[in-house]
Amino acid sequence: MNAALLEVAGLTKTFHSGGRRVAALDDVSLTLAPGETLGLVGASGCGKSTLARVLVRLVAPDGGSIRFRGANWLSLEGAPLRRARRHLQMVFQDPLAAFNPRATVAGVLTDPLRIHALAPRAGWPDEVAQLLTRVGLPPDHAGRSILDLSGGQRQRVAIARALALKPDLIVLDEAVSALDVAVRARILELLVDLQRASGLAYIFISHDLAAVRAVSHRIAVMEGGRIVENGPAAQVVRAPESAAARALVAAVPHLARERTG
Repeated sequence: MNAALLEVAGLTKTFHSGGRRVAALDDVSLTLAPGETLGLVGASGCGKSTLARVLVRLVAPDGGSIRFRGANWLSLEGAPLRRARRHLQMVFQDPLAAFNPRATVAGVLTDPLRIHALAPRAGWPDEVAQLLTRVGLPPDHAGRSILDLSGGQRQRVAIARALALKPDLIVLDEAVSALDVAVRARILELLVDLQRASGLAYIFISHDLAAVRAVSHRIAVMEGGRIVENGPAAQVVRAPESAAARALVAAVPHLARERTG
């Protein structure tokens, strides 16, 4: 068995809002192997997005530990953290909010190459063309404005931007939930194809259990800031043990039929 790519132990995070104390993360632990997809599901407000932001160091946890690629991920600061961040990337639900709206596709994709000195300037056009091809977009889209793209095309560019850094792990936070059904299916197929080709690992976060089931090796179910169930994807769908998982399965008719059929 491969050594763990990611090891999370005892993560906690509390927010205070309106005089109330909200435990967004409550003793969360998980592991992820290289090339594996862990689906993270749960109702809105269960802590999924907080966990994603803690993993990519956008939010600091109150307690717990994270080891990534064998190193203490939470101890990194400054230049060492900037260098290490290329190995763990994130794709958000709304890529437009993460882009400079005045940018071109080429500008979006060359930024990580420039910042991390991954290719000489003369090689940027070829790198951009290769990235676009990998995510199923024509290379001539490089000159287009981000604002001129459809939602599905923008999400492909967001994935290409993450791929530019040759990461080991991509965290996808509701990355297909804003897309229509047909576009969503094509993006899910793209993610699976990319993983097969390059050995990427994913944490795929969604409230949509059907989408998670389509791409995940394992599924972890969150409720109230805790992971209440974690197991092989088929097992969680067919024989959910927690009330939260049973509710998610029941909410998707064809998954409910798979469970009983």
